Amino acid sequence: MKYLTEYRDADKVRALLDEIEKTVTRPWVLMEICGGQTHSIIRHGFDRLLPPEIELVHGPGCPVCVTPLELIDKALMIASRPEVIFTSFGDMLRVPGSDRDLFHVKSAGGDVRIVYSPLDCLKIARENPDKEVVFFGVGFETTAPANAMAVQQAKIQGIDNFSMLVSHVRVPPAIEALLSSPENRIQAFLAAGHVCTVMGTWEYDPLVEKFNVPIVVTGFEPVDLARGILRAVRQLEQGRAEVENAYERLVVREGNKPAQQVIDTVFETCDRKWRGVGMIPDSGWRLREEYAAYDAEKKFEVGVLEVSESPLCQAGLVLQGRLKPNECPAFGKECTPRTPLGAPMVSSEGACAAYYQFGRLGDS
Repeated sequence: MKYLTEYRDADKVRALLDEIEKTVTRPWVLMEICGGQTHSIIRHGFDRLLPPEIELVHGPGCPVCVTPLELIDKALMIASRPEVIFTSFGDMLRVPGSDRDLFHVKSAGGDVRIVYSPLDCLKIARENPDKEVVFFGVGFETTAPANAMAVQQAKIQGIDNFSMLVSHVRVPPAIEALLSSPENRIQAFLAAGHVCTVMGTWEYDPLVEKFNVPIVVTGFEPVDLARGILRAVRQLEQGRAEVENAYERLVVREGNKPAQQVIDTVFETCDRKWRGVGMIPDSGWRLREEYAAYDAEKKFEVGVLEVSESPLCQAGLVLQGRLKPNECPAFGKECTPRTPLGAPMVSSEGACAAYYQFGRLGDS
């Protein structure tokens, strides 16, 4: 299959790993931003196949994982209302709130549904005019165009019983926050290819200039990852810091302009709290004032909630690359996929879930 099997070629991966081993001369710490890349890295054993000088740490690029606890609780409050049909992507249903998750709401009689596109919600709203249909709009730049389009189309079509609970986050401000931390150890980044398919690579230039850190845009297949790691190591070894595109088959510098336009039409940037990380300036999107009628937080007046995380869960340190999942004392004990303390154990892009699923249960 074109663009798939050729990027899973074992011989190509071995050749790239050999080249990495020839290139590296000293220890380097690289962070892959995207949780999808984390799962691919662990599934294919890159953390064990790379030379010992290269340490991969896992970043906050799992939108489900960084959705703040108070927003999960707001989702639970809204979904529990009898007049509401609450819709979401599947990952969100098992993310723990303060005392329950969306599956508990569904089992108690709430109308909670999994959808594959926010545009599906418009059809549900038209078919159920006596109900309020709410979509949990979670994601990075990758899902923002479709979510923005759903709101835009709801306004154009006059669908008043649809709204969105928005928890959109942006990658570049998160990278800046990580690099600005006094505990930062990261020396290079593997940027998420699907985010850059939408947004391009131009947003990373100021970060490279400010922090002198290489950023290499990377795909998700084994050849993509090995190529991205090799290019990052080459830059580090040569003392260079550039934005480099190792995902040329899908990413161009300017990105997808029509997608960016629909985002800018519907959303505006805002400060956003990240679960386990804290408030990051300009790291989120919210609905513009002209689309306020479709803002579920305003429509249902859920207000400000005071919440507290489990004292056992150290997902925040995992999301900042300061702790490997299996270094958390609760990992595999109090915290498992059946009894998760935090979102990274249940999300399909969560680092803790990857370590649990692929057998990284010990200290290696």
